[in-house]
Amino acid sequence: MQAGKLPFDLLSRMLGKIEISDPRVVVGARPGVDAAVIYAGDRYLVTKTDPITFATDSIGWYVVQVNANDIAVTGATPKWMMATLLLPEGIEAARVEAIFDQLLAACRDLGITLVGGHTEVTYGLPRPIAVGALLGEVEKHRLVLSSGARAGDSIVVTKGIAIEGSAILAQEAPERLAAAGVSAATIARARGWLQTPGISVVRDCAVALAAGGVRAMHDPTEGGLAGGLSEMAAASGLGAEIDLERVPVFPECAEICRAAGLDPLGLIASGSLLAAVAPTSVDAVTSALAGAGIPAVEIGRFTPAGSGLLARSGGKAAPMPAFARDEIARFFSA
Repeated sequence: MQAGKLPFDLLSRMLGKIEISDPRVVVGARPGVDAAVIYAGDRYLVTKTDPITFATDSIGWYVVQVNANDIAVTGATPKWMMATLLLPEGIEAARVEAIFDQLLAACRDLGITLVGGHTEVTYGLPRPIAVGALLGEVEKHRLVLSSGARAGDSIVVTKGIAIEGSAILAQEAPERLAAAGVSAATIARARGWLQTPGISVVRDCAVALAAGGVRAMHDPTEGGLAGGLSEMAAASGLGAEIDLERVPVFPECAEICRAAGLDPLGLIASGSLLAAVAPTSVDAVTSALAGAGIPAVEIGRFTPAGSGLLARSGGKAAPMPAFARDEIARFFSA
């Protein structure tokens, strides 16, 4: 198979084999759902694991952010982190310690305690790989699931796309981008996007939830905005329709994608929160986010089951672009 996520049908078939016999499992593994939920007395324990295989300069910091995002979109507070670091032969001790210091700093910034993990120098790796496992907790009545969207709910997206993909491309392949015609200024700006505007949506989630009316949230990672919407719709048993002219694409992302022959809708997009919001609450949510310095815009709505995934442009609707794998995987495989 090609680099990237497993095909949806294969993943669905595999997850369908899981038999959950423990009644304390409230939400287990299923397509479109990125975190598990476990009954823990007066509250729920939310668990998540995710790796980082790109952006090796900040891999320790990065692995905390992507796991914290998937905890935060459930309404939970990230609390306890475990990390596995797989390191290539020949790596210098100073580099290992720098990765560990990044882990500690990122955890400290988000109020997370690093409680354990594993480190190993192993053969055959071209670069470090970090795998995080993060636990959080949430009061039962505050749990939010990506499967909670309802037909007619508005689709709200924060910041813009695609922060994560643009930053990775600028960090990992600046020479290729420059050769394709991307300006040096654009590459320089995008290189710093992991931190500013940043790939974290922890604050986005907290502000949106406090405003009220948020029914589902999702962090669009691999597969980009289109993939994230597809996962939310599938988890909720709905369709979706978006207005392409309202999708906020950063100018730098647009320039990089044009030059590299990529589609921003399919580019890994952490940093943008996707939320299903009750129509009557859209103004309150977007205003609260704007007041916190987080741009947000309504780009479409969830539609009844069986209506499919549509993208509207120039007043005409067509099937939403679908991507067999993330555009960044296609770029690096070329």
